[in-house]
Amino acid sequence: MVQIWVVLPTYNEAGNLCRIVEQILSQSLDIGVVIVDDDSPDGTGEIADELRGAHPGRMEVIHRLHERGRGTAGIAGFKRCLELGAQWIVEMDADFSHNPDDIPRLIQASLDCDLVVGSRYVPGGQDSDRGLKRRLISWGANNYLRLVLGLNLRDCSSGYKCYRRHVLERLNPDSLHAAGPEIEPESLYRIKQLGFRICEIPISFRDRQVGESKLMNARTMLTSLIFPWRVRFDLW
Repeated sequence: MVQIWVVLPTYNEAGNLCRIVEQILSQSLDIGVVIVDDDSPDGTGEIADELRGAHPGRMEVIHRLHERGRGTAGIAGFKRCLELGAQWIVEMDADFSHNPDDIPRLIQASLDCDLVVGSRYVPGGQDSDRGLKRRLISWGANNYLRLVLGLNLRDCSSGYKCYRRHVLERLNPDSLHAAGPEIEPESLYRIKQLGFRICEIPISFRDRQVGESKLMNARTMLTSLIFPWRVRFDLW
């Protein structure tokens, strides 16, 4: 039985999917991949099915036809990993902004804590591949999240994490509310409230080289400002 499962939420990642799956599966670990595709119009879902056929027992594909969002995709992936008997669950982006070669370091660090965050902002971490404006927005957002949620972490919005099984079982993915990327600080806050140990290890974050980034609009910005307060005071 595969012990480590990686959750890859996808939307229009046809240009990246084969390469990143092959790099993940090439790690010297007992590892598999769960792809959660939000009905990508560029054929990402069809590529995912082909990869599943090429790697029996190490690939799972979830096709979501009527739902979209980083948060709900992550929840679906977490639940499937638990069903598969995963002892470690890694979540990461499919656009190579997160380096699959860091997965063994995440697993190793998890031997001493319950949740490992791949961090751009601890010593040794980097976020130098993006423009100054986007780096400033990220820096401001992380300071805001630390202030509102009382998190003693440097990278509260990182989407590169390694969860031990018992953490997600106790958290219960269905209890998370975020539909979008707000799932990252929400899960951190909830896991901290449950008393689990969270640590950070440095990673180098790269901007995507293939495909288009999902742009942040005014509505997304407003949600990002309000959502942490809803998490903090349980306003649902």
